[in-house]
Amino acid sequence: MSEMISAELVDLDLSATTKEGAARSLAERMVTLGRVTDLDGFLADVAAREAQMPTGLDGGIGIPHCRSEHVTEPTLAFGRSSAGIDFGAADGPADLIFLIAAPEGADDAHLRILSGLARRLMDSAFTDDLRAATDPARAAALIHGEETAPAAEPASPEGRGTGDHEGADRAKDGTDTAAAEPSEGMDADRAVPETGAASESTAAAPGALAPAEPAPGTGAEGAAPAFRIVAVTSCPTGIAHTYMAAESLEQAGRDAGVEVVVETQGSAGFTRLDPAVVAAADAVILAHDVPVREKDRFAGKPAVDVGVKAGINRPGELIAEARAKAARGEVTGPARAGSGTPVERSGDSGDGYGTRLRKWLMSGVSYMVPFVAAGGLLIALGFAVGGYEINAAESVMDHFSWTEVDSWGALMFQIGAAAFGFLVPVLAGYIAYGMADRPGLVPGFVGGAISVTIGAGFLGGLVAGLLAGGTVLAIQRVDIPKSLRGIMPVVVIPLISSAVVGFLMFVVIGKPIASAQKGMTDWLNGLTGTNAILLGVLLGLMMCFDLGGPVNKVAYTFATAGIAVADPSDSAMKIMAAVMAAGMVPPLGMALATTVRGKLFTRAEQENGKAAWVLGASFISEGAIPFAAADPLRVIPASMAGGAVTGALTMAFGATLRAPHGGIFVVPLIGNPLLYLVAVAAGTAITAGLVIALKGMRGAPEPTGAEAPADEAKVAVAV
Repeated sequence: MSEMISAELVDLDLSATTKEGAARSLAERMVTLGRVTDLDGFLADVAAREAQMPTGLDGGIGIPHCRSEHVTEPTLAFGRSSAGIDFGAADGPADLIFLIAAPEGADDAHLRILSGLARRLMDSAFTDDLRAATDPARAAALIHGEETAPAAEPASPEGRGTGDHEGADRAKDGTDTAAAEPSEGMDADRAVPETGAASESTAAAPGALAPAEPAPGTGAEGAAPAFRIVAVTSCPTGIAHTYMAAESLEQAGRDAGVEVVVETQGSAGFTRLDPAVVAAADAVILAHDVPVREKDRFAGKPAVDVGVKAGINRPGELIAEARAKAARGEVTGPARAGSGTPVERSGDSGDGYGTRLRKWLMSGVSYMVPFVAAGGLLIALGFAVGGYEINAAESVMDHFSWTEVDSWGALMFQIGAAAFGFLVPVLAGYIAYGMADRPGLVPGFVGGAISVTIGAGFLGGLVAGLLAGGTVLAIQRVDIPKSLRGIMPVVVIPLISSAVVGFLMFVVIGKPIASAQKGMTDWLNGLTGTNAILLGVLLGLMMCFDLGGPVNKVAYTFATAGIAVADPSDSAMKIMAAVMAAGMVPPLGMALATTVRGKLFTRAEQENGKAAWVLGASFISEGAIPFAAADPLRVIPASMAGGAVTGALTMAFGATLRAPHGGIFVVPLIGNPLLYLVAVAAGTAITAGLVIALKGMRGAPEPTGAEAPADEAKVAVAV
């Protein structure tokens, strides 16, 4: 690989007075050498990165950088300004300016080399030598790592920065850890693998985990530090600040006699900290400007959460703050089940195909539900205000009167209809997102939109999302020439995957899916009598089986798919009514049971019962989860029995519902509202009666006031 920097890319007398001028001056050198193909396009990318966060660092350093499709290979230009240039650092202008240019598709080895430079900038001996250099070739050699200044102890003026053998030996032996790692890393032909391990896992190459060696004054030789910290660093581009913060924290840890192990979540990916290391840590430092991936690993530990520049500029303060929090016993909350992004929850290596498929589908559903709730409630309100004929009103763009009720009804209906129009594309897009991350969004949305166009509806969205995610994953496995990597994310993958998904949906499988969708709709419209009641029983059982889990979501999504049109059928609205009524029953049943026979429940459950009245009335089935977690064998069967009865009764009564959410607050929008409430009350009574009977039959004595605290502890553990 060509060297990233040469004498032609060094300007020791940079005349620019602004950061924009400095970037242009250094970028012009890159253009001259053919490293940048479009000067203005590249500078626009540099400016966009600068707008995210200033790139000036304390100590007189400016490090503008970006990834750009206009860069042909990783390149570094260096400029030295006598007057100083303002890059936004707190301590004033920068005299050392490093312009880092990485291709959009830069491979891991290149990015690790850039990270090696970022770490070296934390070494004051390195920056001092650059300030003293009088020859561009000498400066380039220093940056490239061909000459290394010792940093472990003060050097004599004549020996410092000359690449003397003594300094080189110290670096090789690991005595000079600050200089050794970058020196290896900057020579890609000799030591790229070692640098990769050091930069990402912080646990392999010499110098990568310097805190493993006891710092001076920490105790007997070989003794482990008394305090352990794990840290995560990340920045928007993941090229420079990520690794500089890691180096700064590690160095501050050595100075303080604290063991600091850092996970760098950079552009080259990240290697997760060993779970055993995380478990043994006394505190956590998160220095980041983008979301920390898999953050729940650190729940329950004292944590300091700051921006990435704080990790560079004041690492000692962060370590002291972490120790103080640990001493005070301050910890973060416990990890919530299912937290994190859909991508983080989908497709873990240990999961089977069925588990991964469920997670992918739930990714789509989780993003679709807010559109369902907002759009459905607005449509329902539009009907309530303007009547059911409001769906035929002309566009409010052509006619809207501030004083006419019908105009407001039409407005709400048309906004809701617009939100509903996104349901299938959002479902498909985020199923693909769950499978393939952001590259899956474009083909997923395209496939979902085609599904709406050809009448394939909800089923078509499911298939389109899976096709889009699978297509992107297949493309990503192809060995792409280096010259094309920069345009893969923005051109090649969206183009090919959208074309493939579009072809399959329009020409191959779209028509059969549309026929299946029509057949299902016709079947639903034809449901009457016993068949409708049996469907209500089934939906009621599903809604109460896992209280907001995957089975519950399948039933809910099935119902909302039926009303996700401007003019839903009567059968579809009956199904929606049955689903919402059954979903209200478990929390309402638990609330009633704790009110009637409070002695059968712990104090904590009695308090949860009060909240369950509101949650159940609002159609939030999860209000029953604390009860189910503490006593699933009694609570879940009782809830399913009540939900099945409620689902059957609502279908038998012919209750209808146009809104996909809202509980009792949308009763005015329900067809046959009084009978609907009777069905909910009947299911609630059955659930409460069964759970009281089942709890009363158990052999253990009823909890008393003295026993309640112990029972509460059991509930807490179960939850």
